[in-house]
Amino acid sequence: MKTEIITIGDELLIGQTTDTNSQWMASHLSNHGIRVNRITSLPDELEVIVQELNQAATRSQVVLVTGGLGPTRDDVTRRAITRFFEVEWKMNPDVYRRLEHYLAQRGYGVSELNRDQAKTPEGARVFINPVGTAPAMGLQSQGCRFYFMPGVPPEMRAMMVSAILPELKKQGNSKYYEYKILITQGLPEAHLAEKLKEYEGQLPTHLMLAYLPSEGLVRLRLSGRHADRQRLSRDLEQWLSRLKELIFHYIVHMGDQSLEQLIGQMLVERNQSLATGESCTGGTIAGRITSVAGSSRYFKGSVVAYSNPVKMCMLEVSRSTLELHGAVSQQVVEEMARGTQKAFQCDYAISVSGIAGPGGGTAHKSVGTTWIAVAGPEKIQTRRFHFGRDRELNIRKAANTALVMLKRLISDEI
Repeated sequence: MKTEIITIGDELLIGQTTDTNSQWMASHLSNHGIRVNRITSLPDELEVIVQELNQAATRSQVVLVTGGLGPTRDDVTRRAITRFFEVEWKMNPDVYRRLEHYLAQRGYGVSELNRDQAKTPEGARVFINPVGTAPAMGLQSQGCRFYFMPGVPPEMRAMMVSAILPELKKQGNSKYYEYKILITQGLPEAHLAEKLKEYEGQLPTHLMLAYLPSEGLVRLRLSGRHADRQRLSRDLEQWLSRLKELIFHYIVHMGDQSLEQLIGQMLVERNQSLATGESCTGGTIAGRITSVAGSSRYFKGSVVAYSNPVKMCMLEVSRSTLELHGAVSQQVVEEMARGTQKAFQCDYAISVSGIAGPGGGTAHKSVGTTWIAVAGPEKIQTRRFHFGRDRELNIRKAANTALVMLKRLISDEI
């Protein structure tokens, strides 16, 4: 079942808004065995949208469209639907009642613009919006099924989960899809690919290995499609085992969990706690940790010790250590880590100090030089890294690397 996604909105094309809708839909469709063949973002321009709908109908069986269904003049998807499907819009009593109730609960009446949202195309399948005002609509043309949904992410997700995904799943697929994820660190993408060259050449045709590099990490996705689900699962497990043997020393963890989720799970299982003392990362690591729901069970807090006086006052880094070795040094991050443990009375601590850039480097300590320490109840590990000259990239690499080091310390892998 060839499926594609179209997202509509000028805000997507000027970088004002990130297209999270496509990512979410593609992920959930994939989990249901539905492969997405194309993702397109379009401006709020009538002719462009109509042209793309025409082209999509010739190459796909299902097209999921989000955006442009609001009540304001810049939302042009409704006009594109009128033009492409040659349909008229009529008041839908069920949608109107839902709209009236939704607005009344929030202390508003139904405006003229809102009334237009209660109109739906003749012959369309209508999906009531459980968390907003604009409904979703299903229409067909040239043997292709189109689903139009609001662009507001919570509204789109609610209708996908409650109605559209179950409907698509019932259509059935000729092939099942499964994948396994490995997160690695220690080998750049090209070196990893060279190491796995022979392995890839031996993979059966229904399996594929993909390399997905990110800041300091490489995510490997071993995936496959096959009409026989049991064979697919069996082959994936077999080839995953071979892959793990080949790169055992570089594997950080397996699965779709983020590092912060995995660390949180490990700390909860051990009834242990964590805090961070950050300099060049400016609280990025603490932000990653606290992005996980329930992190208050194990995360004590953070000190962003950006200046030397704060390092001394809050984390008990000695003045003599700073003067002798400098803020970006093994000695300082170790004192920061121990000071963080003491300040927060926690089991584990992460500390980071570095030269994020673009300025601040010296002949002895270039931009990108970063020291990271992870301290546990019994031992501490410290390492120096040279990440590069890009400030934002250095911060993200430092955060990823610190979390990997912590995971390995908790697992007693170092």
